[in-house]
Amino acid sequence: MAEISLNAPALFDLSDRVALVTGAGSGIGQRIALGLAQCGADVALLDRRTDDGLAETAAMIASAGRKSLQIQADVTSGDALAEAVAQTEQGLGPLRLALNAAGIANANPCEEMEESQYQTLMDINMKGVWLSSQAEARAMLAHGQGGSIVNIASMSGVIVNRGLNQVHYNASKAGVIHMSKSMAMEWVDRGIRVNTISPGYTATPMNTRPEMVHQTKEFESQTPMQRMASVDEMVGPAVFLLSDAASYCTGVDLLVDGGFCCW
Repeated sequence: MAEISLNAPALFDLSDRVALVTGAGSGIGQRIALGLAQCGADVALLDRRTDDGLAETAAMIASAGRKSLQIQADVTSGDALAEAVAQTEQGLGPLRLALNAAGIANANPCEEMEESQYQTLMDINMKGVWLSSQAEARAMLAHGQGGSIVNIASMSGVIVNRGLNQVHYNASKAGVIHMSKSMAMEWVDRGIRVNTISPGYTATPMNTRPEMVHQTKEFESQTPMQRMASVDEMVGPAVFLLSDAASYCTGVDLLVDGGFCCW
């Protein structure tokens, strides 16, 4: 086991480490990618988006004084993810950290949902996390330095949100949590830690659209803290789980939900 510093700031120091973040073009993934850079990591940024999202993330990372790499790829393709990891290691160095945030959300009553809607979400939210983690772990195992993987799940994988018809979304996030625990146990003796973060209602661009204002008020009123999280509030949990500060944590699902799951 690597020597762990007892100096508090050093525990969270990610200097000289290389990270890969999926879903890095917006929302939680974008903000965590910047947070990792602010703690010293160089970050490969992966998203399937074709807008300026990745470029915006890269610009923020450059302002933090770290290097980044932009990769447009689809997390439902194992070949694309293997190539993304290869590009990451060629451009930045051996992969040590990974944060998988790529995902989608939508809603429909279960009895009305088309199979294609169910399957598309499952392919991105669950299969995509599996393929991403698999590609990342293969690289970490190959260079023998160990590593840490954090997958973004949701409190919807623990509870059923009131008033939202999202049977497919809830199932996908519950699957991410248990799949991550299973991967943690498979790799525990080879130096790779796998954990999940389960955010509560969070003020991402998707949740702050003007047409969402009434739903947003419902989200806030149902949360004990009476507000949604900001994307900034996901950075600390991610840095903690990826850093040496969490060296004895694996298979953990960290709820970051403003107390929602207490009720």
